[in-house]
Amino acid sequence: MKTKIWAALLAVYIIWGSTYLGIRFAVATIPPFMQAGVRFLVSGTLLFAWRRLAGDPTPTRRQWFSAFVIGSLLLVGGNGLISFAETSIPSGVAALLVATIPMFMVLVEALRPGGIRPTLGQVMGLLVGFSGVALLIGPAEFGGAREFSFLSGGIALLAAFLWSLGSIYTRNADLPESTLLFTGMEMLMGSIGLLLVSTLKGEFVHFQIASVSTSSLLGLLYLITFGSLVGFTSYAWLLRNAPVSLVSTYAYVNPIVAVFLGNIFAQESLGPRILLAALIIVGSVFLVNLAKKPTPQVEPEEIV
Repeated sequence: MKTKIWAALLAVYIIWGSTYLGIRFAVATIPPFMQAGVRFLVSGTLLFAWRRLAGDPTPTRRQWFSAFVIGSLLLVGGNGLISFAETSIPSGVAALLVATIPMFMVLVEALRPGGIRPTLGQVMGLLVGFSGVALLIGPAEFGGAREFSFLSGGIALLAAFLWSLGSIYTRNADLPESTLLFTGMEMLMGSIGLLLVSTLKGEFVHFQIASVSTSSLLGLLYLITFGSLVGFTSYAWLLRNAPVSLVSTYAYVNPIVAVFLGNIFAQESLGPRILLAALIIVGSVFLVNLAKKPTPQVEPEEIV
């Protein structure tokens, strides 16, 4: 069993860490919201059909509504905005900004009615973490010139914030017992929103399939097969067979994997500013999780 657990955990580490690079390749010649919509439409259909054929019960209307809300926040607001941001920021930087999700979850939880106030350790973690964000996306005086706009970094942070809202909502939502069935439902509902946004932005009007590069097509196929199907299946299996504390370590590992893969395969900058920001942000996430109060919660799924 230990071998299977570590194999699945390694899959989550590598696959979800590499999906940021996959998104970067995909959006190079495929409009961002379109590629995300197609990705989740295909993977959601396959997951939902598989679990229904396997005997999972028919979802109720309330469960479909939960899937709509969560899919809108996590996939349209989260993945869609990250895909859009990656048209102008490095994949490793996007991964580091997404790593702030646990910090945003602490803030949202503290501000919502009846929420849980952060501990002193969490407050310290938040201060340290957002100083790392400031170093990463702040002006040149903060640590040298950056290769992307402040607005692009802000869009990635907004994606992380919306993902945290969706994760908080998930805790009390009416969900099916099957994690994979609900993942398929969430993907289907999210794909509808993503394709609607793509249509409103005019992506379909200006899109020409002949302009899609081989690397973008391979990136999209990788996101569908590995990023969505293999990654979510491995994650769902881990939640049932491994300690949550062990499974949640992906939050620390994935950004580091993404930063180095972006540097190796996309020649993204890996200067002192990014390395220091990565150390600060990942360390602060560890501190926030270490200092949290014991309370039942649903672990947030990876944004990509």
